[in-house]
Amino acid sequence: MDTGKENLIFGLDIGTRSVVGTVGYRTSAREFVAVAQSVRFHETRAMLDGQIHDIGAVAATIGEVKRELENKTHTRLTGVCIAAAGRVLKTRQVRIDYDLEGEAVIDNGMIHTMELMGVEKASDVLRREEKGGGNYFCVGYSVTKYYLGDVAIMNLEGHKGTAIGADLLATFLPRDVTDGLYAATDRAGLEVINLTLEPIAAINIAIPQKFRLLNLALVDVGAGTSDICITSEGSVTAYGMIPKAGDFLTESVMQKYLVEFKTAEDMKIGISGKKKKISYKDIIGSKVSVPVEDLKATLSDPMKELAKMIADKIKELNGGKSPSAVFLVGGGGKTPGFTDMIAAALKIPSERVALRGAEVLGEVRFLEENIKKDPMLVTPIGICLNYYEQNNNFIFARVNGELLRLYDNGHLTVMDAAMGIGIDTSSLFPRRGDGVSFTFNGKSRVVRGEAGEGAVIKVNGQLGSIASPIVRGDEVIITPSTKGTPAEVSVESLAEGARSICFIVNGRKVAAPRLLLVNGKEAEPGMMVSNGDSIEEADYYTAGRLLEYMDVTAVGTISINNVPALPQDMVYENFSIDFELAGEDSSLDNQGEMMQDVSGVEADEEQEETAQTVVNTEVPGTKEEPAVQKPEDKKPDEDKPAVAEAAPATGPHNITVVVNGLPVSLTGKDLYRLVDVLDVYPSFDTKNPQGDRAVIRINGTDTDFIHELYGGERIDLYWE
Repeated sequence: MDTGKENLIFGLDIGTRSVVGTVGYRTSAREFVAVAQSVRFHETRAMLDGQIHDIGAVAATIGEVKRELENKTHTRLTGVCIAAAGRVLKTRQVRIDYDLEGEAVIDNGMIHTMELMGVEKASDVLRREEKGGGNYFCVGYSVTKYYLGDVAIMNLEGHKGTAIGADLLATFLPRDVTDGLYAATDRAGLEVINLTLEPIAAINIAIPQKFRLLNLALVDVGAGTSDICITSEGSVTAYGMIPKAGDFLTESVMQKYLVEFKTAEDMKIGISGKKKKISYKDIIGSKVSVPVEDLKATLSDPMKELAKMIADKIKELNGGKSPSAVFLVGGGGKTPGFTDMIAAALKIPSERVALRGAEVLGEVRFLEENIKKDPMLVTPIGICLNYYEQNNNFIFARVNGELLRLYDNGHLTVMDAAMGIGIDTSSLFPRRGDGVSFTFNGKSRVVRGEAGEGAVIKVNGQLGSIASPIVRGDEVIITPSTKGTPAEVSVESLAEGARSICFIVNGRKVAAPRLLLVNGKEAEPGMMVSNGDSIEEADYYTAGRLLEYMDVTAVGTISINNVPALPQDMVYENFSIDFELAGEDSSLDNQGEMMQDVSGVEADEEQEETAQTVVNTEVPGTKEEPAVQKPEDKKPDEDKPAVAEAAPATGPHNITVVVNGLPVSLTGKDLYRLVDVLDVYPSFDTKNPQGDRAVIRINGTDTDFIHELYGGERIDLYWE
């Protein structure tokens, strides 16, 4: 038989009671050829409610299915498509808008890029709204409506426009559910090439697009879960589930007849046959026969309970009302009378609740003989077909242990993966330690902390960078960058190079360094600057502080400008101060260059200010430029790094830059880099190149995305 080996797709329906494998290929948009099928039941209850509890046991069952299908098709199977049950399902609906680069013909790449943006937006909404929202993984999505500009449209491809949009419904499951599926398939020697949700897979078969204008419900009744989706106005509008299904009925048989689970399952299935009695052996070892009618009576109450739970969930998802019709797939819905009970619970005619099997599998051609087209095959076939809808556009990779689904544009990088799991891009670059901001002589100053170490990135165990390419199945480990040591600056260092203040002491000129005041008080020796400090160079000394500086002791009256004064009185520049010295200090000549005779000598001109080592961050409205200290002006002890350099304000702040002639605002971060512009300027799309080379310039100079921004830069971003 023609197996179409080069195009074979392997789909696995990993259910609570069994693993169903299908291998086939699509010959056209309408026909799918199912080459081979295999079914294996779990030997133990390795799965409960769609959740894998025993990974090893499930992997062994998958391995048996894989080997049987390989023998049937004479093909080695390495990739597999799987679906997850809707256990603890979360859904989020978002509106996404995507501006194009001018008017363009819309192609599939643009549409899928927009859809991926919608998935990321839905993920962000879930993270914000749910505690632990980052522990959910998107397993599928449906677009409920497309927009060309502001006009709703069914199909965007081929139209011209400047902007497109979509209403998108994304579905999420806890990562422990998806991680368990990946672990089991990996142990069986298979790589997952596509992951979807079971009701998404089923609806593609059971409710074709042409029927979705109607308000319908699809229920995939499995063993552990009943997965539900609703259609209306041409699209899927809601997903949901209840954690009860066929096993709930089986367990009621176990309790009533004291039998093990497998025996109870066989008894439940047996009521669909023609036998009037069913024989079994209970846990005591007794052989018993029970009339089928009694068994049906035993199942009646739990069936009604399950039907009511499903009906209530359908109405909840459908805005509080019953749909026009309900379709059932999966083995759990085959119990006689179950469809009538759902119809009664929904209060709709019984003929509007039906099992979907052979009538929806008409376009599926089975190469194996004796294959019965029934509801149990709908989901496995749908899993295979979902590959053609999603696989060519998405890949799966693992980032820091988290499974990530990415749109495959052919040039994915570590940066895309980091953004995909919500890693702050600032943690990929070296981070400076906390800075110190203060005022010095009324002007704002900043001292920046030391730069930290860059992020360490490994792709499949090899060192990489944020630009390293990634492909399907890659393992990416990102160790965030480190923060540098906080800034430290001494108060004394701020006065280096500042001019002195001169006084006339007992007729001679004395030059003294200006005192530094921190928040109005004289700085202590060795004092460090703190955030928010106000530091001033004093233009005075007190008489007592001047004597202390000169290391002399006065005797008798102190006079300032020939007026008697106290030690705490202030002496300003060029003031005269006179006093009598104690005996050992009776001569000031030993003060050396501190004093000069001013008799007959004109006062020295005020010394020029030398540069300070702290660079000003100007207060708005000032035009003063910081002086630059020349190397030859340094004192011998000044061979050390400058205290600070020009820097933006510390703490979260906002800046504005000009991108391609348009102002763009960046908000809420301590430090900005060019890569941050991509978050708020979607017109430059790194995932959908519009040319052969990206032009990236700041103020006319070629640069890269790690360049720091301080505000006011002119940025050019376009494809050439």
